[in-house]
Amino acid sequence: MTSPVSTQTGTIARSAGTVGLAVFCSRILGLVREQIFAGLFGAGYAIDAFVVAFRIPNLLRDLFAEGALSSAFVTVFTDYDQRRGPAATWRLANNTLIILGLVVALIAALGIIYALPLVELLAPDFGKVPGKLGLTSLMTQIMFPFLPLISLAALVMGILNSKGRFFIPALASSFFNLGSIVIGVALTLVAPWCGYPAIVGMAVGTLVGGLLQLLGQVPVLFRVGYRPQLCFDLRDAGLHRIFRLMAPAVIGLSATQINIFINTFFASSCAEGSVSWLNYAFRLMQFPIGIFGVALSIATLPVVSRYASQQDLAGLKSAFSSALSMAMIITIPAAVGLVVLARPVIALIFEHGRFSTYDTQQTAAALALYALGLFAYSGVKIVVPVFYALDDTRFPVIGSFITVAANLIIITFTLEAFQHRAIALSTSLSVFINFIFLGAVLYRKLNGYPVGYLCRTLAKVTLAALVMGFVVGQLHPWLAALLGQGLGGQIISLLATILTGAGLYFFLIHMLKIPEVQELKRQVARLKKGRAS
Repeated sequence: MTSPVSTQTGTIARSAGTVGLAVFCSRILGLVREQIFAGLFGAGYAIDAFVVAFRIPNLLRDLFAEGALSSAFVTVFTDYDQRRGPAATWRLANNTLIILGLVVALIAALGIIYALPLVELLAPDFGKVPGKLGLTSLMTQIMFPFLPLISLAALVMGILNSKGRFFIPALASSFFNLGSIVIGVALTLVAPWCGYPAIVGMAVGTLVGGLLQLLGQVPVLFRVGYRPQLCFDLRDAGLHRIFRLMAPAVIGLSATQINIFINTFFASSCAEGSVSWLNYAFRLMQFPIGIFGVALSIATLPVVSRYASQQDLAGLKSAFSSALSMAMIITIPAAVGLVVLARPVIALIFEHGRFSTYDTQQTAAALALYALGLFAYSGVKIVVPVFYALDDTRFPVIGSFITVAANLIIITFTLEAFQHRAIALSTSLSVFINFIFLGAVLYRKLNGYPVGYLCRTLAKVTLAALVMGFVVGQLHPWLAALLGQGLGGQIISLLATILTGAGLYFFLIHMLKIPEVQELKRQVARLKKGRAS
């Protein structure tokens, strides 16, 4: 039987690899940022306040920018680029930039004015700790202008991705992290001299980082042909189509963020530090999601949008299947590795300064449970844009409601027994429910796609990942005992374990002859042959 590997597998993989490399740089800087937070502030009062303060504009960012808007805009922009010509395409871009900027600026202004009631809604139990509610409200006001900056940055990223430029837009989040680190740390030293808690400096650094993320993409934007044009047309058909796709997508693409909002509400009622433990764990989860799930999603969306625009359903199904297979190949072993190595990873990265061994234990427990949903997180990021490419946002909305309902039910029945761990478990289980629902609906909508092939790939990948996990689980304790618990011993034992596990896993999937792996090997061989000649 011929395997349904897309002719675009190499294109998607190359684009995803480019994005993944850039996102890897960003995630490394993000981990450094989190290490600084952990070392300076530990887990508790200050970090709980910062996490909740940043979560409010960050949630709106995912609702209006990097999630809903990006997918809707790329779909319409790609269609215009294919059918309407450059003049209409750039007019659409300018019109969307101006109107989006005005809308999110208004939302940010309202957020600054109503920061206190927003914080009281999100974390009502903060009012029981003297000063915590006021500190959270102050940092919310400081960071709300982050929303228009990052929304415009996301729109510029969509333009560049549609034009085949992936590296700089993905690298732009590195500018955010770098600005947050340099400016944030500098201002933590200055803030106490001005009568503010040190953590306020990190809030200002976050705002500066958002500005750098936008400005870092502007030179490439001009290189692909963009020129500013004063354009304000609320009746524009393309704009209406973007907002028609975006409105339900605000819910459809942000089920995870809506659940995080709910989770913060419940976590604020758990032991002090719970918000911080969950945040550190989820930030580590964002590392593989960003490198693999987001990278594949960004690389796949322009491909499936072109197939949809050309009404080539066979090509669309093949590209979707290949993207999902590649997600399995990467995220399932990553999930197994995070479950097995959660505690030593957390200890190495965060257990310094004010971050205690107890904090490590609680954060590692959350990370292991978050990791169970890693493939589902990435799968949803691949499945949902296919619906938008097909101009259908109804089912992602339904899926998001199912996800939120499942999350609430699971947390309600498990919170008392498992405390903050219940929130991590519920997040993973609910996103799996969303993925299964959307996959089933898409199967009917496309009149089928190669489920049998995907299940065989899943079985092979899972087998290889479990074997790898068993070996890693035996190897690391032995190496840690041999090399000791000093910093050098921790680094060498963990690095050696990860490299051994990765080598074993790739050997196994090579032996299992997974078609996407074989296709990528052929791409690499052709590239080497071309360079040699």
